[in-house]
Amino acid sequence: MKIPNKLFSPIKIGTMKVKNRIVMAPMTTIWANDDGSIPPKLKNYFEDRAKGGTGLIVTEVASIDQSVPYQMQTLGIWDDTLIPAWRELADAVHAHGAKLAPQIQHVGPESLSFLHGIQPVGPSCVMSKMTGQMCRELTIEEIEKIIDKHGEAARRAREAGCDAVALHAAHNYQLLGSFLSPLRNKRTDAYGGSIEGWLKLPLEVIKRVKAMAGDDFPIILRISGDEMVPGGRTLYETQYIAPILAEAGVDAFETSGGTMDHGFWRIIPPLGTPPGMNVSFSAALKEVVDVPIIVVGRINDPLFAESILQKNQADLVSLGRALLADPEFANKAAEGRFDDIAPCVGCLQGCIGSHFKMEQMTCLINPVLGKEKEMIITPATKRKKVMVVGGGPGGLKAAHVAALRGHQVTLYEKEAKLGGQFNLAIVPPMKQELSKTIKYLSTQVEKAGIEVCLNTEVTPDLVDKMKPDVVIVATGGRALVPDIPGVDGEKVFTAHDLLTGKVSLHHGNVLIIGGGMIGCEVADLLANPGDNILQGRTTITIVEMLNDIGLDILPQSRMLLMPRLRERGINAVTSATVKEIVEGGVIIVKKGKGGQEEFIRDMDFIILAVGSESVDELSQHIKNKVPQVYVIGDAKMPRDALVAIAEGSEVGRKI
Repeated sequence: MKIPNKLFSPIKIGTMKVKNRIVMAPMTTIWANDDGSIPPKLKNYFEDRAKGGTGLIVTEVASIDQSVPYQMQTLGIWDDTLIPAWRELADAVHAHGAKLAPQIQHVGPESLSFLHGIQPVGPSCVMSKMTGQMCRELTIEEIEKIIDKHGEAARRAREAGCDAVALHAAHNYQLLGSFLSPLRNKRTDAYGGSIEGWLKLPLEVIKRVKAMAGDDFPIILRISGDEMVPGGRTLYETQYIAPILAEAGVDAFETSGGTMDHGFWRIIPPLGTPPGMNVSFSAALKEVVDVPIIVVGRINDPLFAESILQKNQADLVSLGRALLADPEFANKAAEGRFDDIAPCVGCLQGCIGSHFKMEQMTCLINPVLGKEKEMIITPATKRKKVMVVGGGPGGLKAAHVAALRGHQVTLYEKEAKLGGQFNLAIVPPMKQELSKTIKYLSTQVEKAGIEVCLNTEVTPDLVDKMKPDVVIVATGGRALVPDIPGVDGEKVFTAHDLLTGKVSLHHGNVLIIGGGMIGCEVADLLANPGDNILQGRTTITIVEMLNDIGLDILPQSRMLLMPRLRERGINAVTSATVKEIVEGGVIIVKKGKGGQEEFIRDMDFIILAVGSESVDELSQHIKNKVPQVYVIGDAKMPRDALVAIAEGSEVGRKI
């Protein structure tokens, strides 16, 4: 494949010359120090992306006002005492030829200030769905002070050696985005009531930034091309206001779409959403302004990025999670090493899921994220013979890291192909992109020269024969079969049976026991008109013990899956447990009704989707025969691929 040439051509944003067209999008890390300064961990994270070839780094929100924090750990640019930390980051980024732009921001309605007894503020009294808080309307005097704070923050950025600042005015979100949207801006004074009113605050902020940081200090403004909500700002209105903003001093636009309150999935698009979903908006803005246009939104392939630029639909591409997955994305693409780029598949498990769990941000394919200095791969002091048992994601990662460290590694897989249980995750609708994960890991194993033995079950005798120094057991899990009377019936199958093609269902009604992610995805598969594996008309019913289905699915993915299930007529019986499987149906017990029993009849097939259990039939038999034995992933405890890959990476570094 041809190396992208336009993607790696330089471009100017105002007075700033960027070496290529790859921009790192702002992404929340929650890694800042308590005082808002930049810790070594955050500096290393940005520096690694600069070292990896990224042209322009845009940081996460840097709050201009300490009293209105964005996160529990908010990056700050609200005081001159923070300038040295920003200067240190700028120097680190510049050392690799990249540019740096803090995203300076007053977070307005989305502030966590209410945790400190301060009510969030906005253009009008509106509710933030993110915080559940009603904000109060800003006074004119308060607005003037906020304008000053933007200017002071930009001055600090310039004094610190940063190359530009970014302003977030998209998604009907935070302060500037809220003022620029009729969905939140209900004001009747000069700062509302018309397009000119919506524009007044952003225009005054731009003017003050230029006055305080210099006319030659570039401003990048993120904007929603279309808010995609009835009553929201339309693309035609955005085309009208963009030239006004450009004339006022915006040197580049980063084009997104949707709103945070009504279309969160469009802003951080999950697995199954189309790539480049905002390209039509960026192309529309290019028709009306002469400044560079950056486009964001599931652009995670360098050849696709190149095609956007070649078609003149944008001037730069903004990569977010693609750079979490692989900080060397740019360098690898420039060298034509496309199959060495660790793929972002939009799973959201580590980057977004971690925030919901109040855990450290990580990445499915890149467990080194946030540990760039601590997890450098170093040569092993002694070369060992390593057996990896199981070719799922965890086993593949462990084998690859161990081989990179110089060990002699052989990987054994019981089945005819690599991938383990991840091969099942690919089967439901909208999940096919997960295959990139296995393809990438398998390719890296091959390139590392690891011997792979398929269709080979590892027994204690084989271990005795091979005499390894280390055995890594990554044998995964199997479907859990609950202890329910009738579970051994002729028409009772597991989700695993269905997803592996071991059973073929014909015309008939289906009841799924378990309404978590697996149960919902099996229902989606069975009802999907594109690849319906049930012949003829059928009904599908999910029975779930919790008060709703799909509660273990991340919000962005859930808000896409649930409407599909409703549209396809999936029935859900919640707050219920299955007491017994009988001929033609199941007996359930409803919670909240005094344990009332009900009979769900006329069911032709029962599918069990209640989780998995560990498969480890080896480690106990060899622990006294092999110097080092490790059990990772689901073989250790049923969890997910995020944990399996992380444990494989850790063990590979340990031996």
